Amino acid sequence: MTTELGLPGLRSGTDGVPTIDAGETQTGKDFTSDQEVRWCPGCGDYAVLKAVQSFLPDLGLRRENIVFVSGIGCSSRFPYYLDTYGMHSIHGRAPSIATGIATAREDLSVWVVTGDGDALSIGGNHLIHALRRNVNMTILLFNNRIYGLTKGQYSPTSEPGKVTKSTPMGSVDHPFNPVSLALGAEASFVARTIDSDRKHLTAVLAAAAAHRGTSLVEIYQNCPIFNDGAFDAIKNPNTKADAIIPLVHGEQIRFGAPLESGLGSKALVRDTAGGGVLVVEAADVDDADILVHDAHHDDPSTAFAISRLTDSGYLNQSPIGIFRQVERATYDDQARAQLTTARGDSEDDPQARLSALIGGGDTWTVV
Repeated sequence: MTTELGLPGLRSGTDGVPTIDAGETQTGKDFTSDQEVRWCPGCGDYAVLKAVQSFLPDLGLRRENIVFVSGIGCSSRFPYYLDTYGMHSIHGRAPSIATGIATAREDLSVWVVTGDGDALSIGGNHLIHALRRNVNMTILLFNNRIYGLTKGQYSPTSEPGKVTKSTPMGSVDHPFNPVSLALGAEASFVARTIDSDRKHLTAVLAAAAAHRGTSLVEIYQNCPIFNDGAFDAIKNPNTKADAIIPLVHGEQIRFGAPLESGLGSKALVRDTAGGGVLVVEAADVDDADILVHDAHHDDPSTAFAISRLTDSGYLNQSPIGIFRQVERATYDDQARAQLTTARGDSEDDPQARLSALIGGGDTWTVV
């Protein structure tokens, strides 16, 4: 089985997490709580919630072995609406709480739901450290480029000049690019998708859940009340062909109105002068010069350069897909291995090992 993104299909369960019994089936209804869903009409959160509820049965895991941790914000109401374990935690601290859960409980599939304000403002430091540590968790970062719950102030991802209740003359802040931030923190899995593209969203969720380590998925999510139309360019059928730069591992990065060959009319090539990447007309370059996406490359430099396209003059264009997916040691696996050694959970005498640890190194006798 392969996904549309050209990646291996979802494993039956995360290593160490119990799966459902053979012959047992689950549906999205099994993961839907009895709580009334309360978001503004038309909010993109509805689409993401439905996609997640429909996707969770594919994990093949028991509901009691799945936990969703959220911070504060509109997106952070997510745990109420899922019939799994969950925690509506404190502002910006969801990655830290999830780190503790993932480290203490190998038998849980741990998810974080957060927003651009929650994750990138007060929670920025907690996010980057979870990413660099590579803890076994999947982080869904809803980005609507505004503070919705507190009624329309500019957020860390709002564009410069954004007029809001807190910036009546326009924001002078330079915004974060969440994907660039994650790649800079050397996250092992980084992706971007769209709330209204159910097929792509589900495929990205599957790849993120199958990854061992921290997976960060930025989800462009429309706020119809305080920032409506922020992503119109990539959602409008008349413009999305030129606005979306699809990233598929092992394939040339082409986009734009299709040519007679069925390939996109625009492409990405390396910028030999500047060291980044450039958007060009595909017909103006040799086919061999068109960049082939490599999500598995150990060096995140090219993925970082691609992520910068959104903020480097290509105002209505955005790369969508999996930017990076590499394997490296995870924090919680290594921490548990150290605990096993320290506790003497082997053939060695546990009491002797504990005594050696207590009495080892520099010791003093106080008289």
